[in-house]
Amino acid sequence: MMDEEATIASLALHVIVSPILGQIEQRNLAAGQTLRAAFNKVERANPGFTQDFVGGIVDAEKASVNLTEALLRLSCCDVEVYSLDRPEPEFVQLNERARALKGILSRIPGEINDRSRFLQTIKDIAGAIKELLDAVNLVSKAHQDTEQMSKYKRMLEQNKKVFVKHSKSFSDTLKRYFKDGQSDNVFLSANRLINQTNALLRIFKAASVTQ
Repeated sequence: MMDEEATIASLALHVIVSPILGQIEQRNLAAGQTLRAAFNKVERANPGFTQDFVGGIVDAEKASVNLTEALLRLSCCDVEVYSLDRPEPEFVQLNERARALKGILSRIPGEINDRSRFLQTIKDIAGAIKELLDAVNLVSKAHQDTEQMSKYKRMLEQNKKVFVKHSKSFSDTLKRYFKDGQSDNVFLSANRLINQTNALLRIFKAASVTQ
């Protein structure tokens, strides 16, 4: 049976909440693990729950924080659950290209108000998306006959299609931005693309575990 928890991708869960749960586990291991399991279960059943949860706290505290923008800026942070540890060149390349895409997307908040820089960033994003898809296809082809990769084949294909869908949606959002100037929509769309990138990485991580 596939480990569904390994496919959960949530910036809010793994970048904001998970470190806090780690601190709780240091004080009370059982309580921390119970909370972690609960967040994983709810996030799996209701993707986006953790971000809504954190957003509710921010709103309740009347903090002047744009959570969507903050998550986008944090998306370039290396998170262990989104990192592949296989030494083969194709896995290393996949890891590097995913990190590159997330790094470029995380620059958007700082560059969106500088038209020339932002236009160059958009070109960089398009190139990084293509390179990531090439890396995904390379790993899938090179390891298609392994038992683990075969087990996750359908999930990988489905998530790759979702990634392409979010890539196109991001492009459409950019076109609308140049008409309506709604930067929050760009941040949200970029975060969705990053979450789907992380989802692919988590599936590859689970599929690449050696038996």
